Amino acid sequence: MYRNKKTAVVVPAYKEELLIVPTLESIPDFVDRVYVVNDASPDQTGALIDSYAKKDSRVIPIHHLKNKGVGGAIISGYKRALSDGMDIVAVMAGDNQMDPAFLPELLDPVADEAVDYSVGNRLVNEKFREGMSTWRFVGNSVLTLLTKIASGYWQLMDPQNGYTAISRRALETISIDNIYPRYGYCNDILVWLNTFGFRVRNVPHPARYGLERSKIKYSTYIVRLSWLLLNAFIWRMKMKYVLLSFHPLVFFYCAGVFFTFISVLFGLYALWFKFIMNNSIFVPAVVSVILFALGVQFLLFAMMFDMQEENRGVWYS
Repeated sequence: MYRNKKTAVVVPAYKEELLIVPTLESIPDFVDRVYVVNDASPDQTGALIDSYAKKDSRVIPIHHLKNKGVGGAIISGYKRALSDGMDIVAVMAGDNQMDPAFLPELLDPVADEAVDYSVGNRLVNEKFREGMSTWRFVGNSVLTLLTKIASGYWQLMDPQNGYTAISRRALETISIDNIYPRYGYCNDILVWLNTFGFRVRNVPHPARYGLERSKIKYSTYIVRLSWLLLNAFIWRMKMKYVLLSFHPLVFFYCAGVFFTFISVLFGLYALWFKFIMNNSIFVPAVVSVILFALGVQFLLFAMMFDMQEENRGVWYS
């Protein structure tokens, strides 16, 4: 146990035959259960997990017959942890990328009941980002901004980080079966947590890269995740600020989108008016700029109200 809390670690693994054993060997002794989820790996990952489980009674192998994605693997681990009565459940990837020395720092805020979800943060300073490529850092920063807007956790950094710890009550409250099952699950779960009012905290730790190779195809990942975040944002607005409670920021967001869209149409009309009709562009251009400024102002007010909701406090304390 860790600080009188039953503690588990979920290890999602797909084609990790080189790194799964070092990952399991590194998990601290205070962890009560280790749920290792073989997500239908075509290599020897599953056999290595079963072999290691014979040496370490804490290790519980879970085998998927079909690949469900990293999110799906973590969900399977979460479900088993709930059924076994675990109080805190952390996630450590099977590629040995997550340094176990920082696991207590993730667990402490949850054990203290100060938060219900802690997330690693590799972006806090340059030293911690060593080893992270420029392309990966830029992409992560863009997705961080989009996730802030979608999830409502405006103080959060590095939401792509899968090194996390979550409380039992959070897992019992959110609908884990509806979490996005593939890359993007860590962004989606933040939307669920914010909707139901759970506190989240960043825990700084350095990036660690070694033999692992990223399985993310960035050419499709960014587009797919952006669409996921848009839908998640709309769902959060509906659930949190319309159905579960009410806040006028929904109207501000709607007005902002409306006026911004109309301003773009007026801008196109201004160009047509000038270059096709050969007329003065001044009046339609001014109208377009005014509408755009109005739309942006509404959007900024909506974001400000959302930030205030995060700072004001949440339902669970």
